[in-house]
Amino acid sequence: MNADWEAHGWERLADGVGRRRLPGWDATVGLVLGERGVLLYDTGSSLAEGAELRGQIAALTGGRRVTHIALSHPHFDHVLGTAAFAGAEVFGAVGSDVLLAQDREREALRGDAVAQGLDPAAAAEAVDVLVAPRHVVFGEWTLDLGGRQVLLANVGPGHSGHDLALCVPGDREVVFCGDLVEESGEPQAGPDALPSRWPDALDRLLGLGGPDALYVPGHGAVVDAAFVRRQREELAQRFEVS
Repeated sequence: MNADWEAHGWERLADGVGRRRLPGWDATVGLVLGERGVLLYDTGSSLAEGAELRGQIAALTGGRRVTHIALSHPHFDHVLGTAAFAGAEVFGAVGSDVLLAQDREREALRGDAVAQGLDPAAAAEAVDVLVAPRHVVFGEWTLDLGGRQVLLANVGPGHSGHDLALCVPGDREVVFCGDLVEESGEPQAGPDALPSRWPDALDRLLGLGGPDALYVPGHGAVVDAAFVRRQREELAQRFEVS
């Protein structure tokens, strides 16, 4: 697990844990290396981006393949690259499996991707082979990657109806937040957001990681617990919830 993260364009967060900020929409993907398993948190906005990530991960790990994928939430810039990782076990918050299998939702993803600037052919191609989660997380699910256990936590709804966080224990815990937390801009509340529940979701994130954890937003720089607490209060005021 002594990978040279920076040489391959990734940011090292802890031993065997890193992330990459993707071009275009600045979405973050996370990577956790175990002795037997490799977990990827989110997969990018297209098949081409997923394939690029696959190649980067193989170079970073000496040819290992991604064995597990956790999808933070069902928005195009986080899920459309999943089909590039054949054979990986895909996890999502309960309900995301049903949602991503619906023709109406797939068409909405394609339309949103194109509206945000993705090439229409690339969007259609990714939606045609879109992979829905096979494993759904109701509360928490511990995965053993070999010498390392990680926790998937269904902490939403909030930013979407199906928000899944990833907690990686260590000397300093690393919590991948998806778009429940954003650093590079104001958190975005689209039509599937549940604003009244969002502050509670951030409380659950803070409970997972504690005061000393690193919190990895879906977009932007890594933050601390104080940042998450401030964003929680700003969201509560913005949506007039306690």
